[in-house]
Amino acid sequence: MNPVPRPRPAPGLPGRRGLLGGLLAGAALAAVPALAAPARAGARPAPGPASPAGPRATRPLLLGTYTSEGGGGTGIGTAAYDTGTGAITPGPVITGVENPSYLAPHPSGATVYAVAEQGAGAVTAVAIGPDGTYEVLGSRPTGGSGPTHLSVHPSGRWLLSANYTSGSVAVHPIAEDGSLGERTDLVTHSSPPPGPGQGGPHAHQIVTSPDGGHVLAVDLGTDTVYTYRLDTSAGTLTEVSRAALTPGSGPRHLAFHPGGRFAYLACELDNTMVVCAYDPATGALTPGPGQSTGTGSGVSYPAQPVVTGDGAYVYLANRGHNSLTRYAVEGGGAVLRLLDTVPVGGDWPRQLALSPDSSLLFAANQRSSTVTVFGVGPDGSLTGAGTPFPAPVAVCVLPLP
Repeated sequence: MNPVPRPRPAPGLPGRRGLLGGLLAGAALAAVPALAAPARAGARPAPGPASPAGPRATRPLLLGTYTSEGGGGTGIGTAAYDTGTGAITPGPVITGVENPSYLAPHPSGATVYAVAEQGAGAVTAVAIGPDGTYEVLGSRPTGGSGPTHLSVHPSGRWLLSANYTSGSVAVHPIAEDGSLGERTDLVTHSSPPPGPGQGGPHAHQIVTSPDGGHVLAVDLGTDTVYTYRLDTSAGTLTEVSRAALTPGSGPRHLAFHPGGRFAYLACELDNTMVVCAYDPATGALTPGPGQSTGTGSGVSYPAQPVVTGDGAYVYLANRGHNSLTRYAVEGGGAVLRLLDTVPVGGDWPRQLALSPDSSLLFAANQRSSTVTVFGVGPDGSLTGAGTPFPAPVAVCVLPLP
């Protein structure tokens, strides 16, 4: 069927993919060096010099982008970040990967996976060698169009992906070497009917609950979160519950509290954050009322929440407002208390990621082609760490352990 266009941020502003032409013409695309071979990259950047206070570690950072429609990046960007200062050093590009707009690691750390956000959707596996080299292991079709999100089941045996344009979710088996097998399931969200202004279902995220018992798929088009049980032998999904959000709210991404009983859901069309209770026994998600994002009147297109490892704070990226909202978590995860919003230092923060120890927060700013970094204080406050790092059409940032 014909692709359903995404809701536009405002009159005259292009949607998810249409903005690339105008953006790239004016953006400073300080891309990291291209590789000679498309399927393999050189070693990760070496650690930087020791600071006066002593040596600090550097860890790898991967960057997602778009590679089509006039060019964004040329593949998955690689870099290294200083775990103390957050300073980013560019590395080579992993080429041979199309439109890698979202990235997810394997629990073993030996493989990373990327969506190919395009009409003929696909997922790609990239091996990470013990010497820090990368090798593209191949791609598999998702059976849908415009995949925007993927995640690895905690067992490490299944890759889950969400096809935005066609409103479906897919499952692929993962082999011992990290490569992908043929798709084992594809489920299209055929009901309930699409929300106001939506032309159809739009699956935007698929994740496994912290207990590993259920898979949850967030659909922006139907204003619904679907809960599935994954057959870990056959790789098939069976729906067990669904949660209805306010019609027209446009649920986009959720993040679980580490306690596993609550999740925080960003709704991009009504500019709210929703605290949801989660029942591990049944997989049922129960949404509460929409809460303020602290961005004032109008729609700020909240994109993605992240939760600190200790479960004390939640951060939310607001694309239209170009800000980050900070919430304190109270009541064992049941309550979010709005603290403040701070400028993100870039344009259109599409995705957020915390470092493994939650001491740094990274924001991928799509329209300014930058990644901004913040230090996270003991009170959850955010302090800008250095100048924005140039990255072509930065739509995903993934700090690795």
